[in-house]
Amino acid sequence: MSVAHQEPTSFTFDADSDAQIEKILARYPEGKKASGVIPLLYVAQKQMGRQTGSAWVPRVAMDAVAVRLGMAPIRVYEVATFYFMFNTKPIGRFHLQVCGTTPCWLRGSDEVLRACKDAGHLKGYGDTSADGLFTMTEVECLGACVNAPILQVDDDYYEDLDYASTVALIEALKRGERPKPGSVIGRQTSAPEGGPTTLLDIPMMAKE
Repeated sequence: MSVAHQEPTSFTFDADSDAQIEKILARYPEGKKASGVIPLLYVAQKQMGRQTGSAWVPRVAMDAVAVRLGMAPIRVYEVATFYFMFNTKPIGRFHLQVCGTTPCWLRGSDEVLRACKDAGHLKGYGDTSADGLFTMTEVECLGACVNAPILQVDDDYYEDLDYASTVALIEALKRGERPKPGSVIGRQTSAPEGGPTTLLDIPMMAKE
């Protein structure tokens, strides 16, 4: 099942978004405000998520970005449709982004995919669950290869996953819980499994 793609007829930045936009635009000199198109598209997508439960950027939101930045709407459309991180149609409450690039694949991303399909009741990539909770997409390298396989949920990374831990994560999301992002096996940042093996304290050699 896919979420019905119905474009809203209007979009206005709310107070929270306006406050963020003021901070963003302060980074750019006059005449260069168009450089803020990517962060403003993020602001619009986040606002849609807050207001509707589906984080995406409808055309009218792109138009609002264009007005705020003083640029042609087509230039905003080009950016929004070029970058995969912007959703140009509605998605589920949770966006399950499965990395299938070689390091994750070698470490078991197929099992992460299978778990997402089973626990999220999804047919495959691009599908949204009947309850509207989950949309699953395939993404390219997420840049955390040492802790593969990775599942990105919205903006959070969950690392060192297998079938069982992915199912547990999805079931927690269904219950309204948000597990702590990071390694599900307790790995310290990108240290080896079992803990660091270098830069350990070495006892001082006894003086002769």
